[in-house]
Amino acid sequence: MSCLFKYRWVKLPRACLPLGKGLLGLWARLAARAAFRKGIASYCGHRNPVIPGMWSGGIVGLKSILGIKRRETALDTLARLSDYGFLQYQINAETKHLVYQLCDWIVECSGDERIPGNVYTTEGYGFLCVPRSLTDRLVDRNYIFEDSDAWLDLWCHTVSMDPRNAFSFYAPVCQYGKYGVFLTLETLGQRWGWEKTKVWRFLQKHEDVFTLHRLPSSYGCLIFNKLYPCKQEVAIPTEEVIEHILGATRAYAEDRKRHGSLREHMSRMVVYYSRQYLLSVDLLSPSIRQNTRVALSSSLYRAYISLCWNWKNGSYDCGSCDCKTCAESDATPIRGPCPAVDLSDIAKEFFTNG
Repeated sequence: MSCLFKYRWVKLPRACLPLGKGLLGLWARLAARAAFRKGIASYCGHRNPVIPGMWSGGIVGLKSILGIKRRETALDTLARLSDYGFLQYQINAETKHLVYQLCDWIVECSGDERIPGNVYTTEGYGFLCVPRSLTDRLVDRNYIFEDSDAWLDLWCHTVSMDPRNAFSFYAPVCQYGKYGVFLTLETLGQRWGWEKTKVWRFLQKHEDVFTLHRLPSSYGCLIFNKLYPCKQEVAIPTEEVIEHILGATRAYAEDRKRHGSLREHMSRMVVYYSRQYLLSVDLLSPSIRQNTRVALSSSLYRAYISLCWNWKNGSYDCGSCDCKTCAESDATPIRGPCPAVDLSDIAKEFFTNG
């Protein structure tokens, strides 16, 4: 399934977890090793009942998952994740038995408990369903992001094949909020608590995953996700394709009043007119094209209300009116609405009763 912006989750392959320091990088490791279905887990000769999103074992197993050597550091990591509401955990002081349960597990993606075999996911296979809002709680608490946090933040805000973002039909693209199509290094720095130069170095470091494309004028930039799982191989759109989308958007929005900066205005216009552009280049799927309400004809600026189906040509067609006044009158019909009809009263009734 393509992750449109309207969905609350995105796909993260277990073979593509974020690397580097950061709280969310450690969360991803814990989530990648949790149970994907209800059943009995076997660990060090012990059998423990688990549910989806849960892991049960010992301190040694926890350190192995996190890649941490010290016991105190591993437990401190669980405490921090619990403080931010990412998971809940319990530890038995006598037996050292540890259980953690992820709070953001997508239950709909869990497997059937009747399937035989291990209840834990196989490392490096499949994908996680990560909520888009996972990183927002860090922003709300003014958390200073690390590398893995920023990496997962871009991933959580990736959209693919979204009719409200024409660029996402060519390659998965990062979008923040409904109108956050175009980004800047400054806005990302404000979100992550970084300086502009640090954001630039981060994108250069991870250019094998996130490709930055600078836009003309003061539109900002686009950030494409090259590793996002799609049905076909991801190919970053060329300069000509991006310029064509921008040119078509400017043409559609030439009469629209500008709100905010040029970047904010163009981001809104992309959201408003992406369907119209995709219809013109025949990229929308038949199901989406059937339900779309975008018209390719020129805009309608006026609406006429009349009881005659063609009263504008009344001198020729007014005979189609069935009112009593027109039926009994022998006078030559005049051009215009039926003389027995008061349009002001009809308009009042229409807008009053709908």
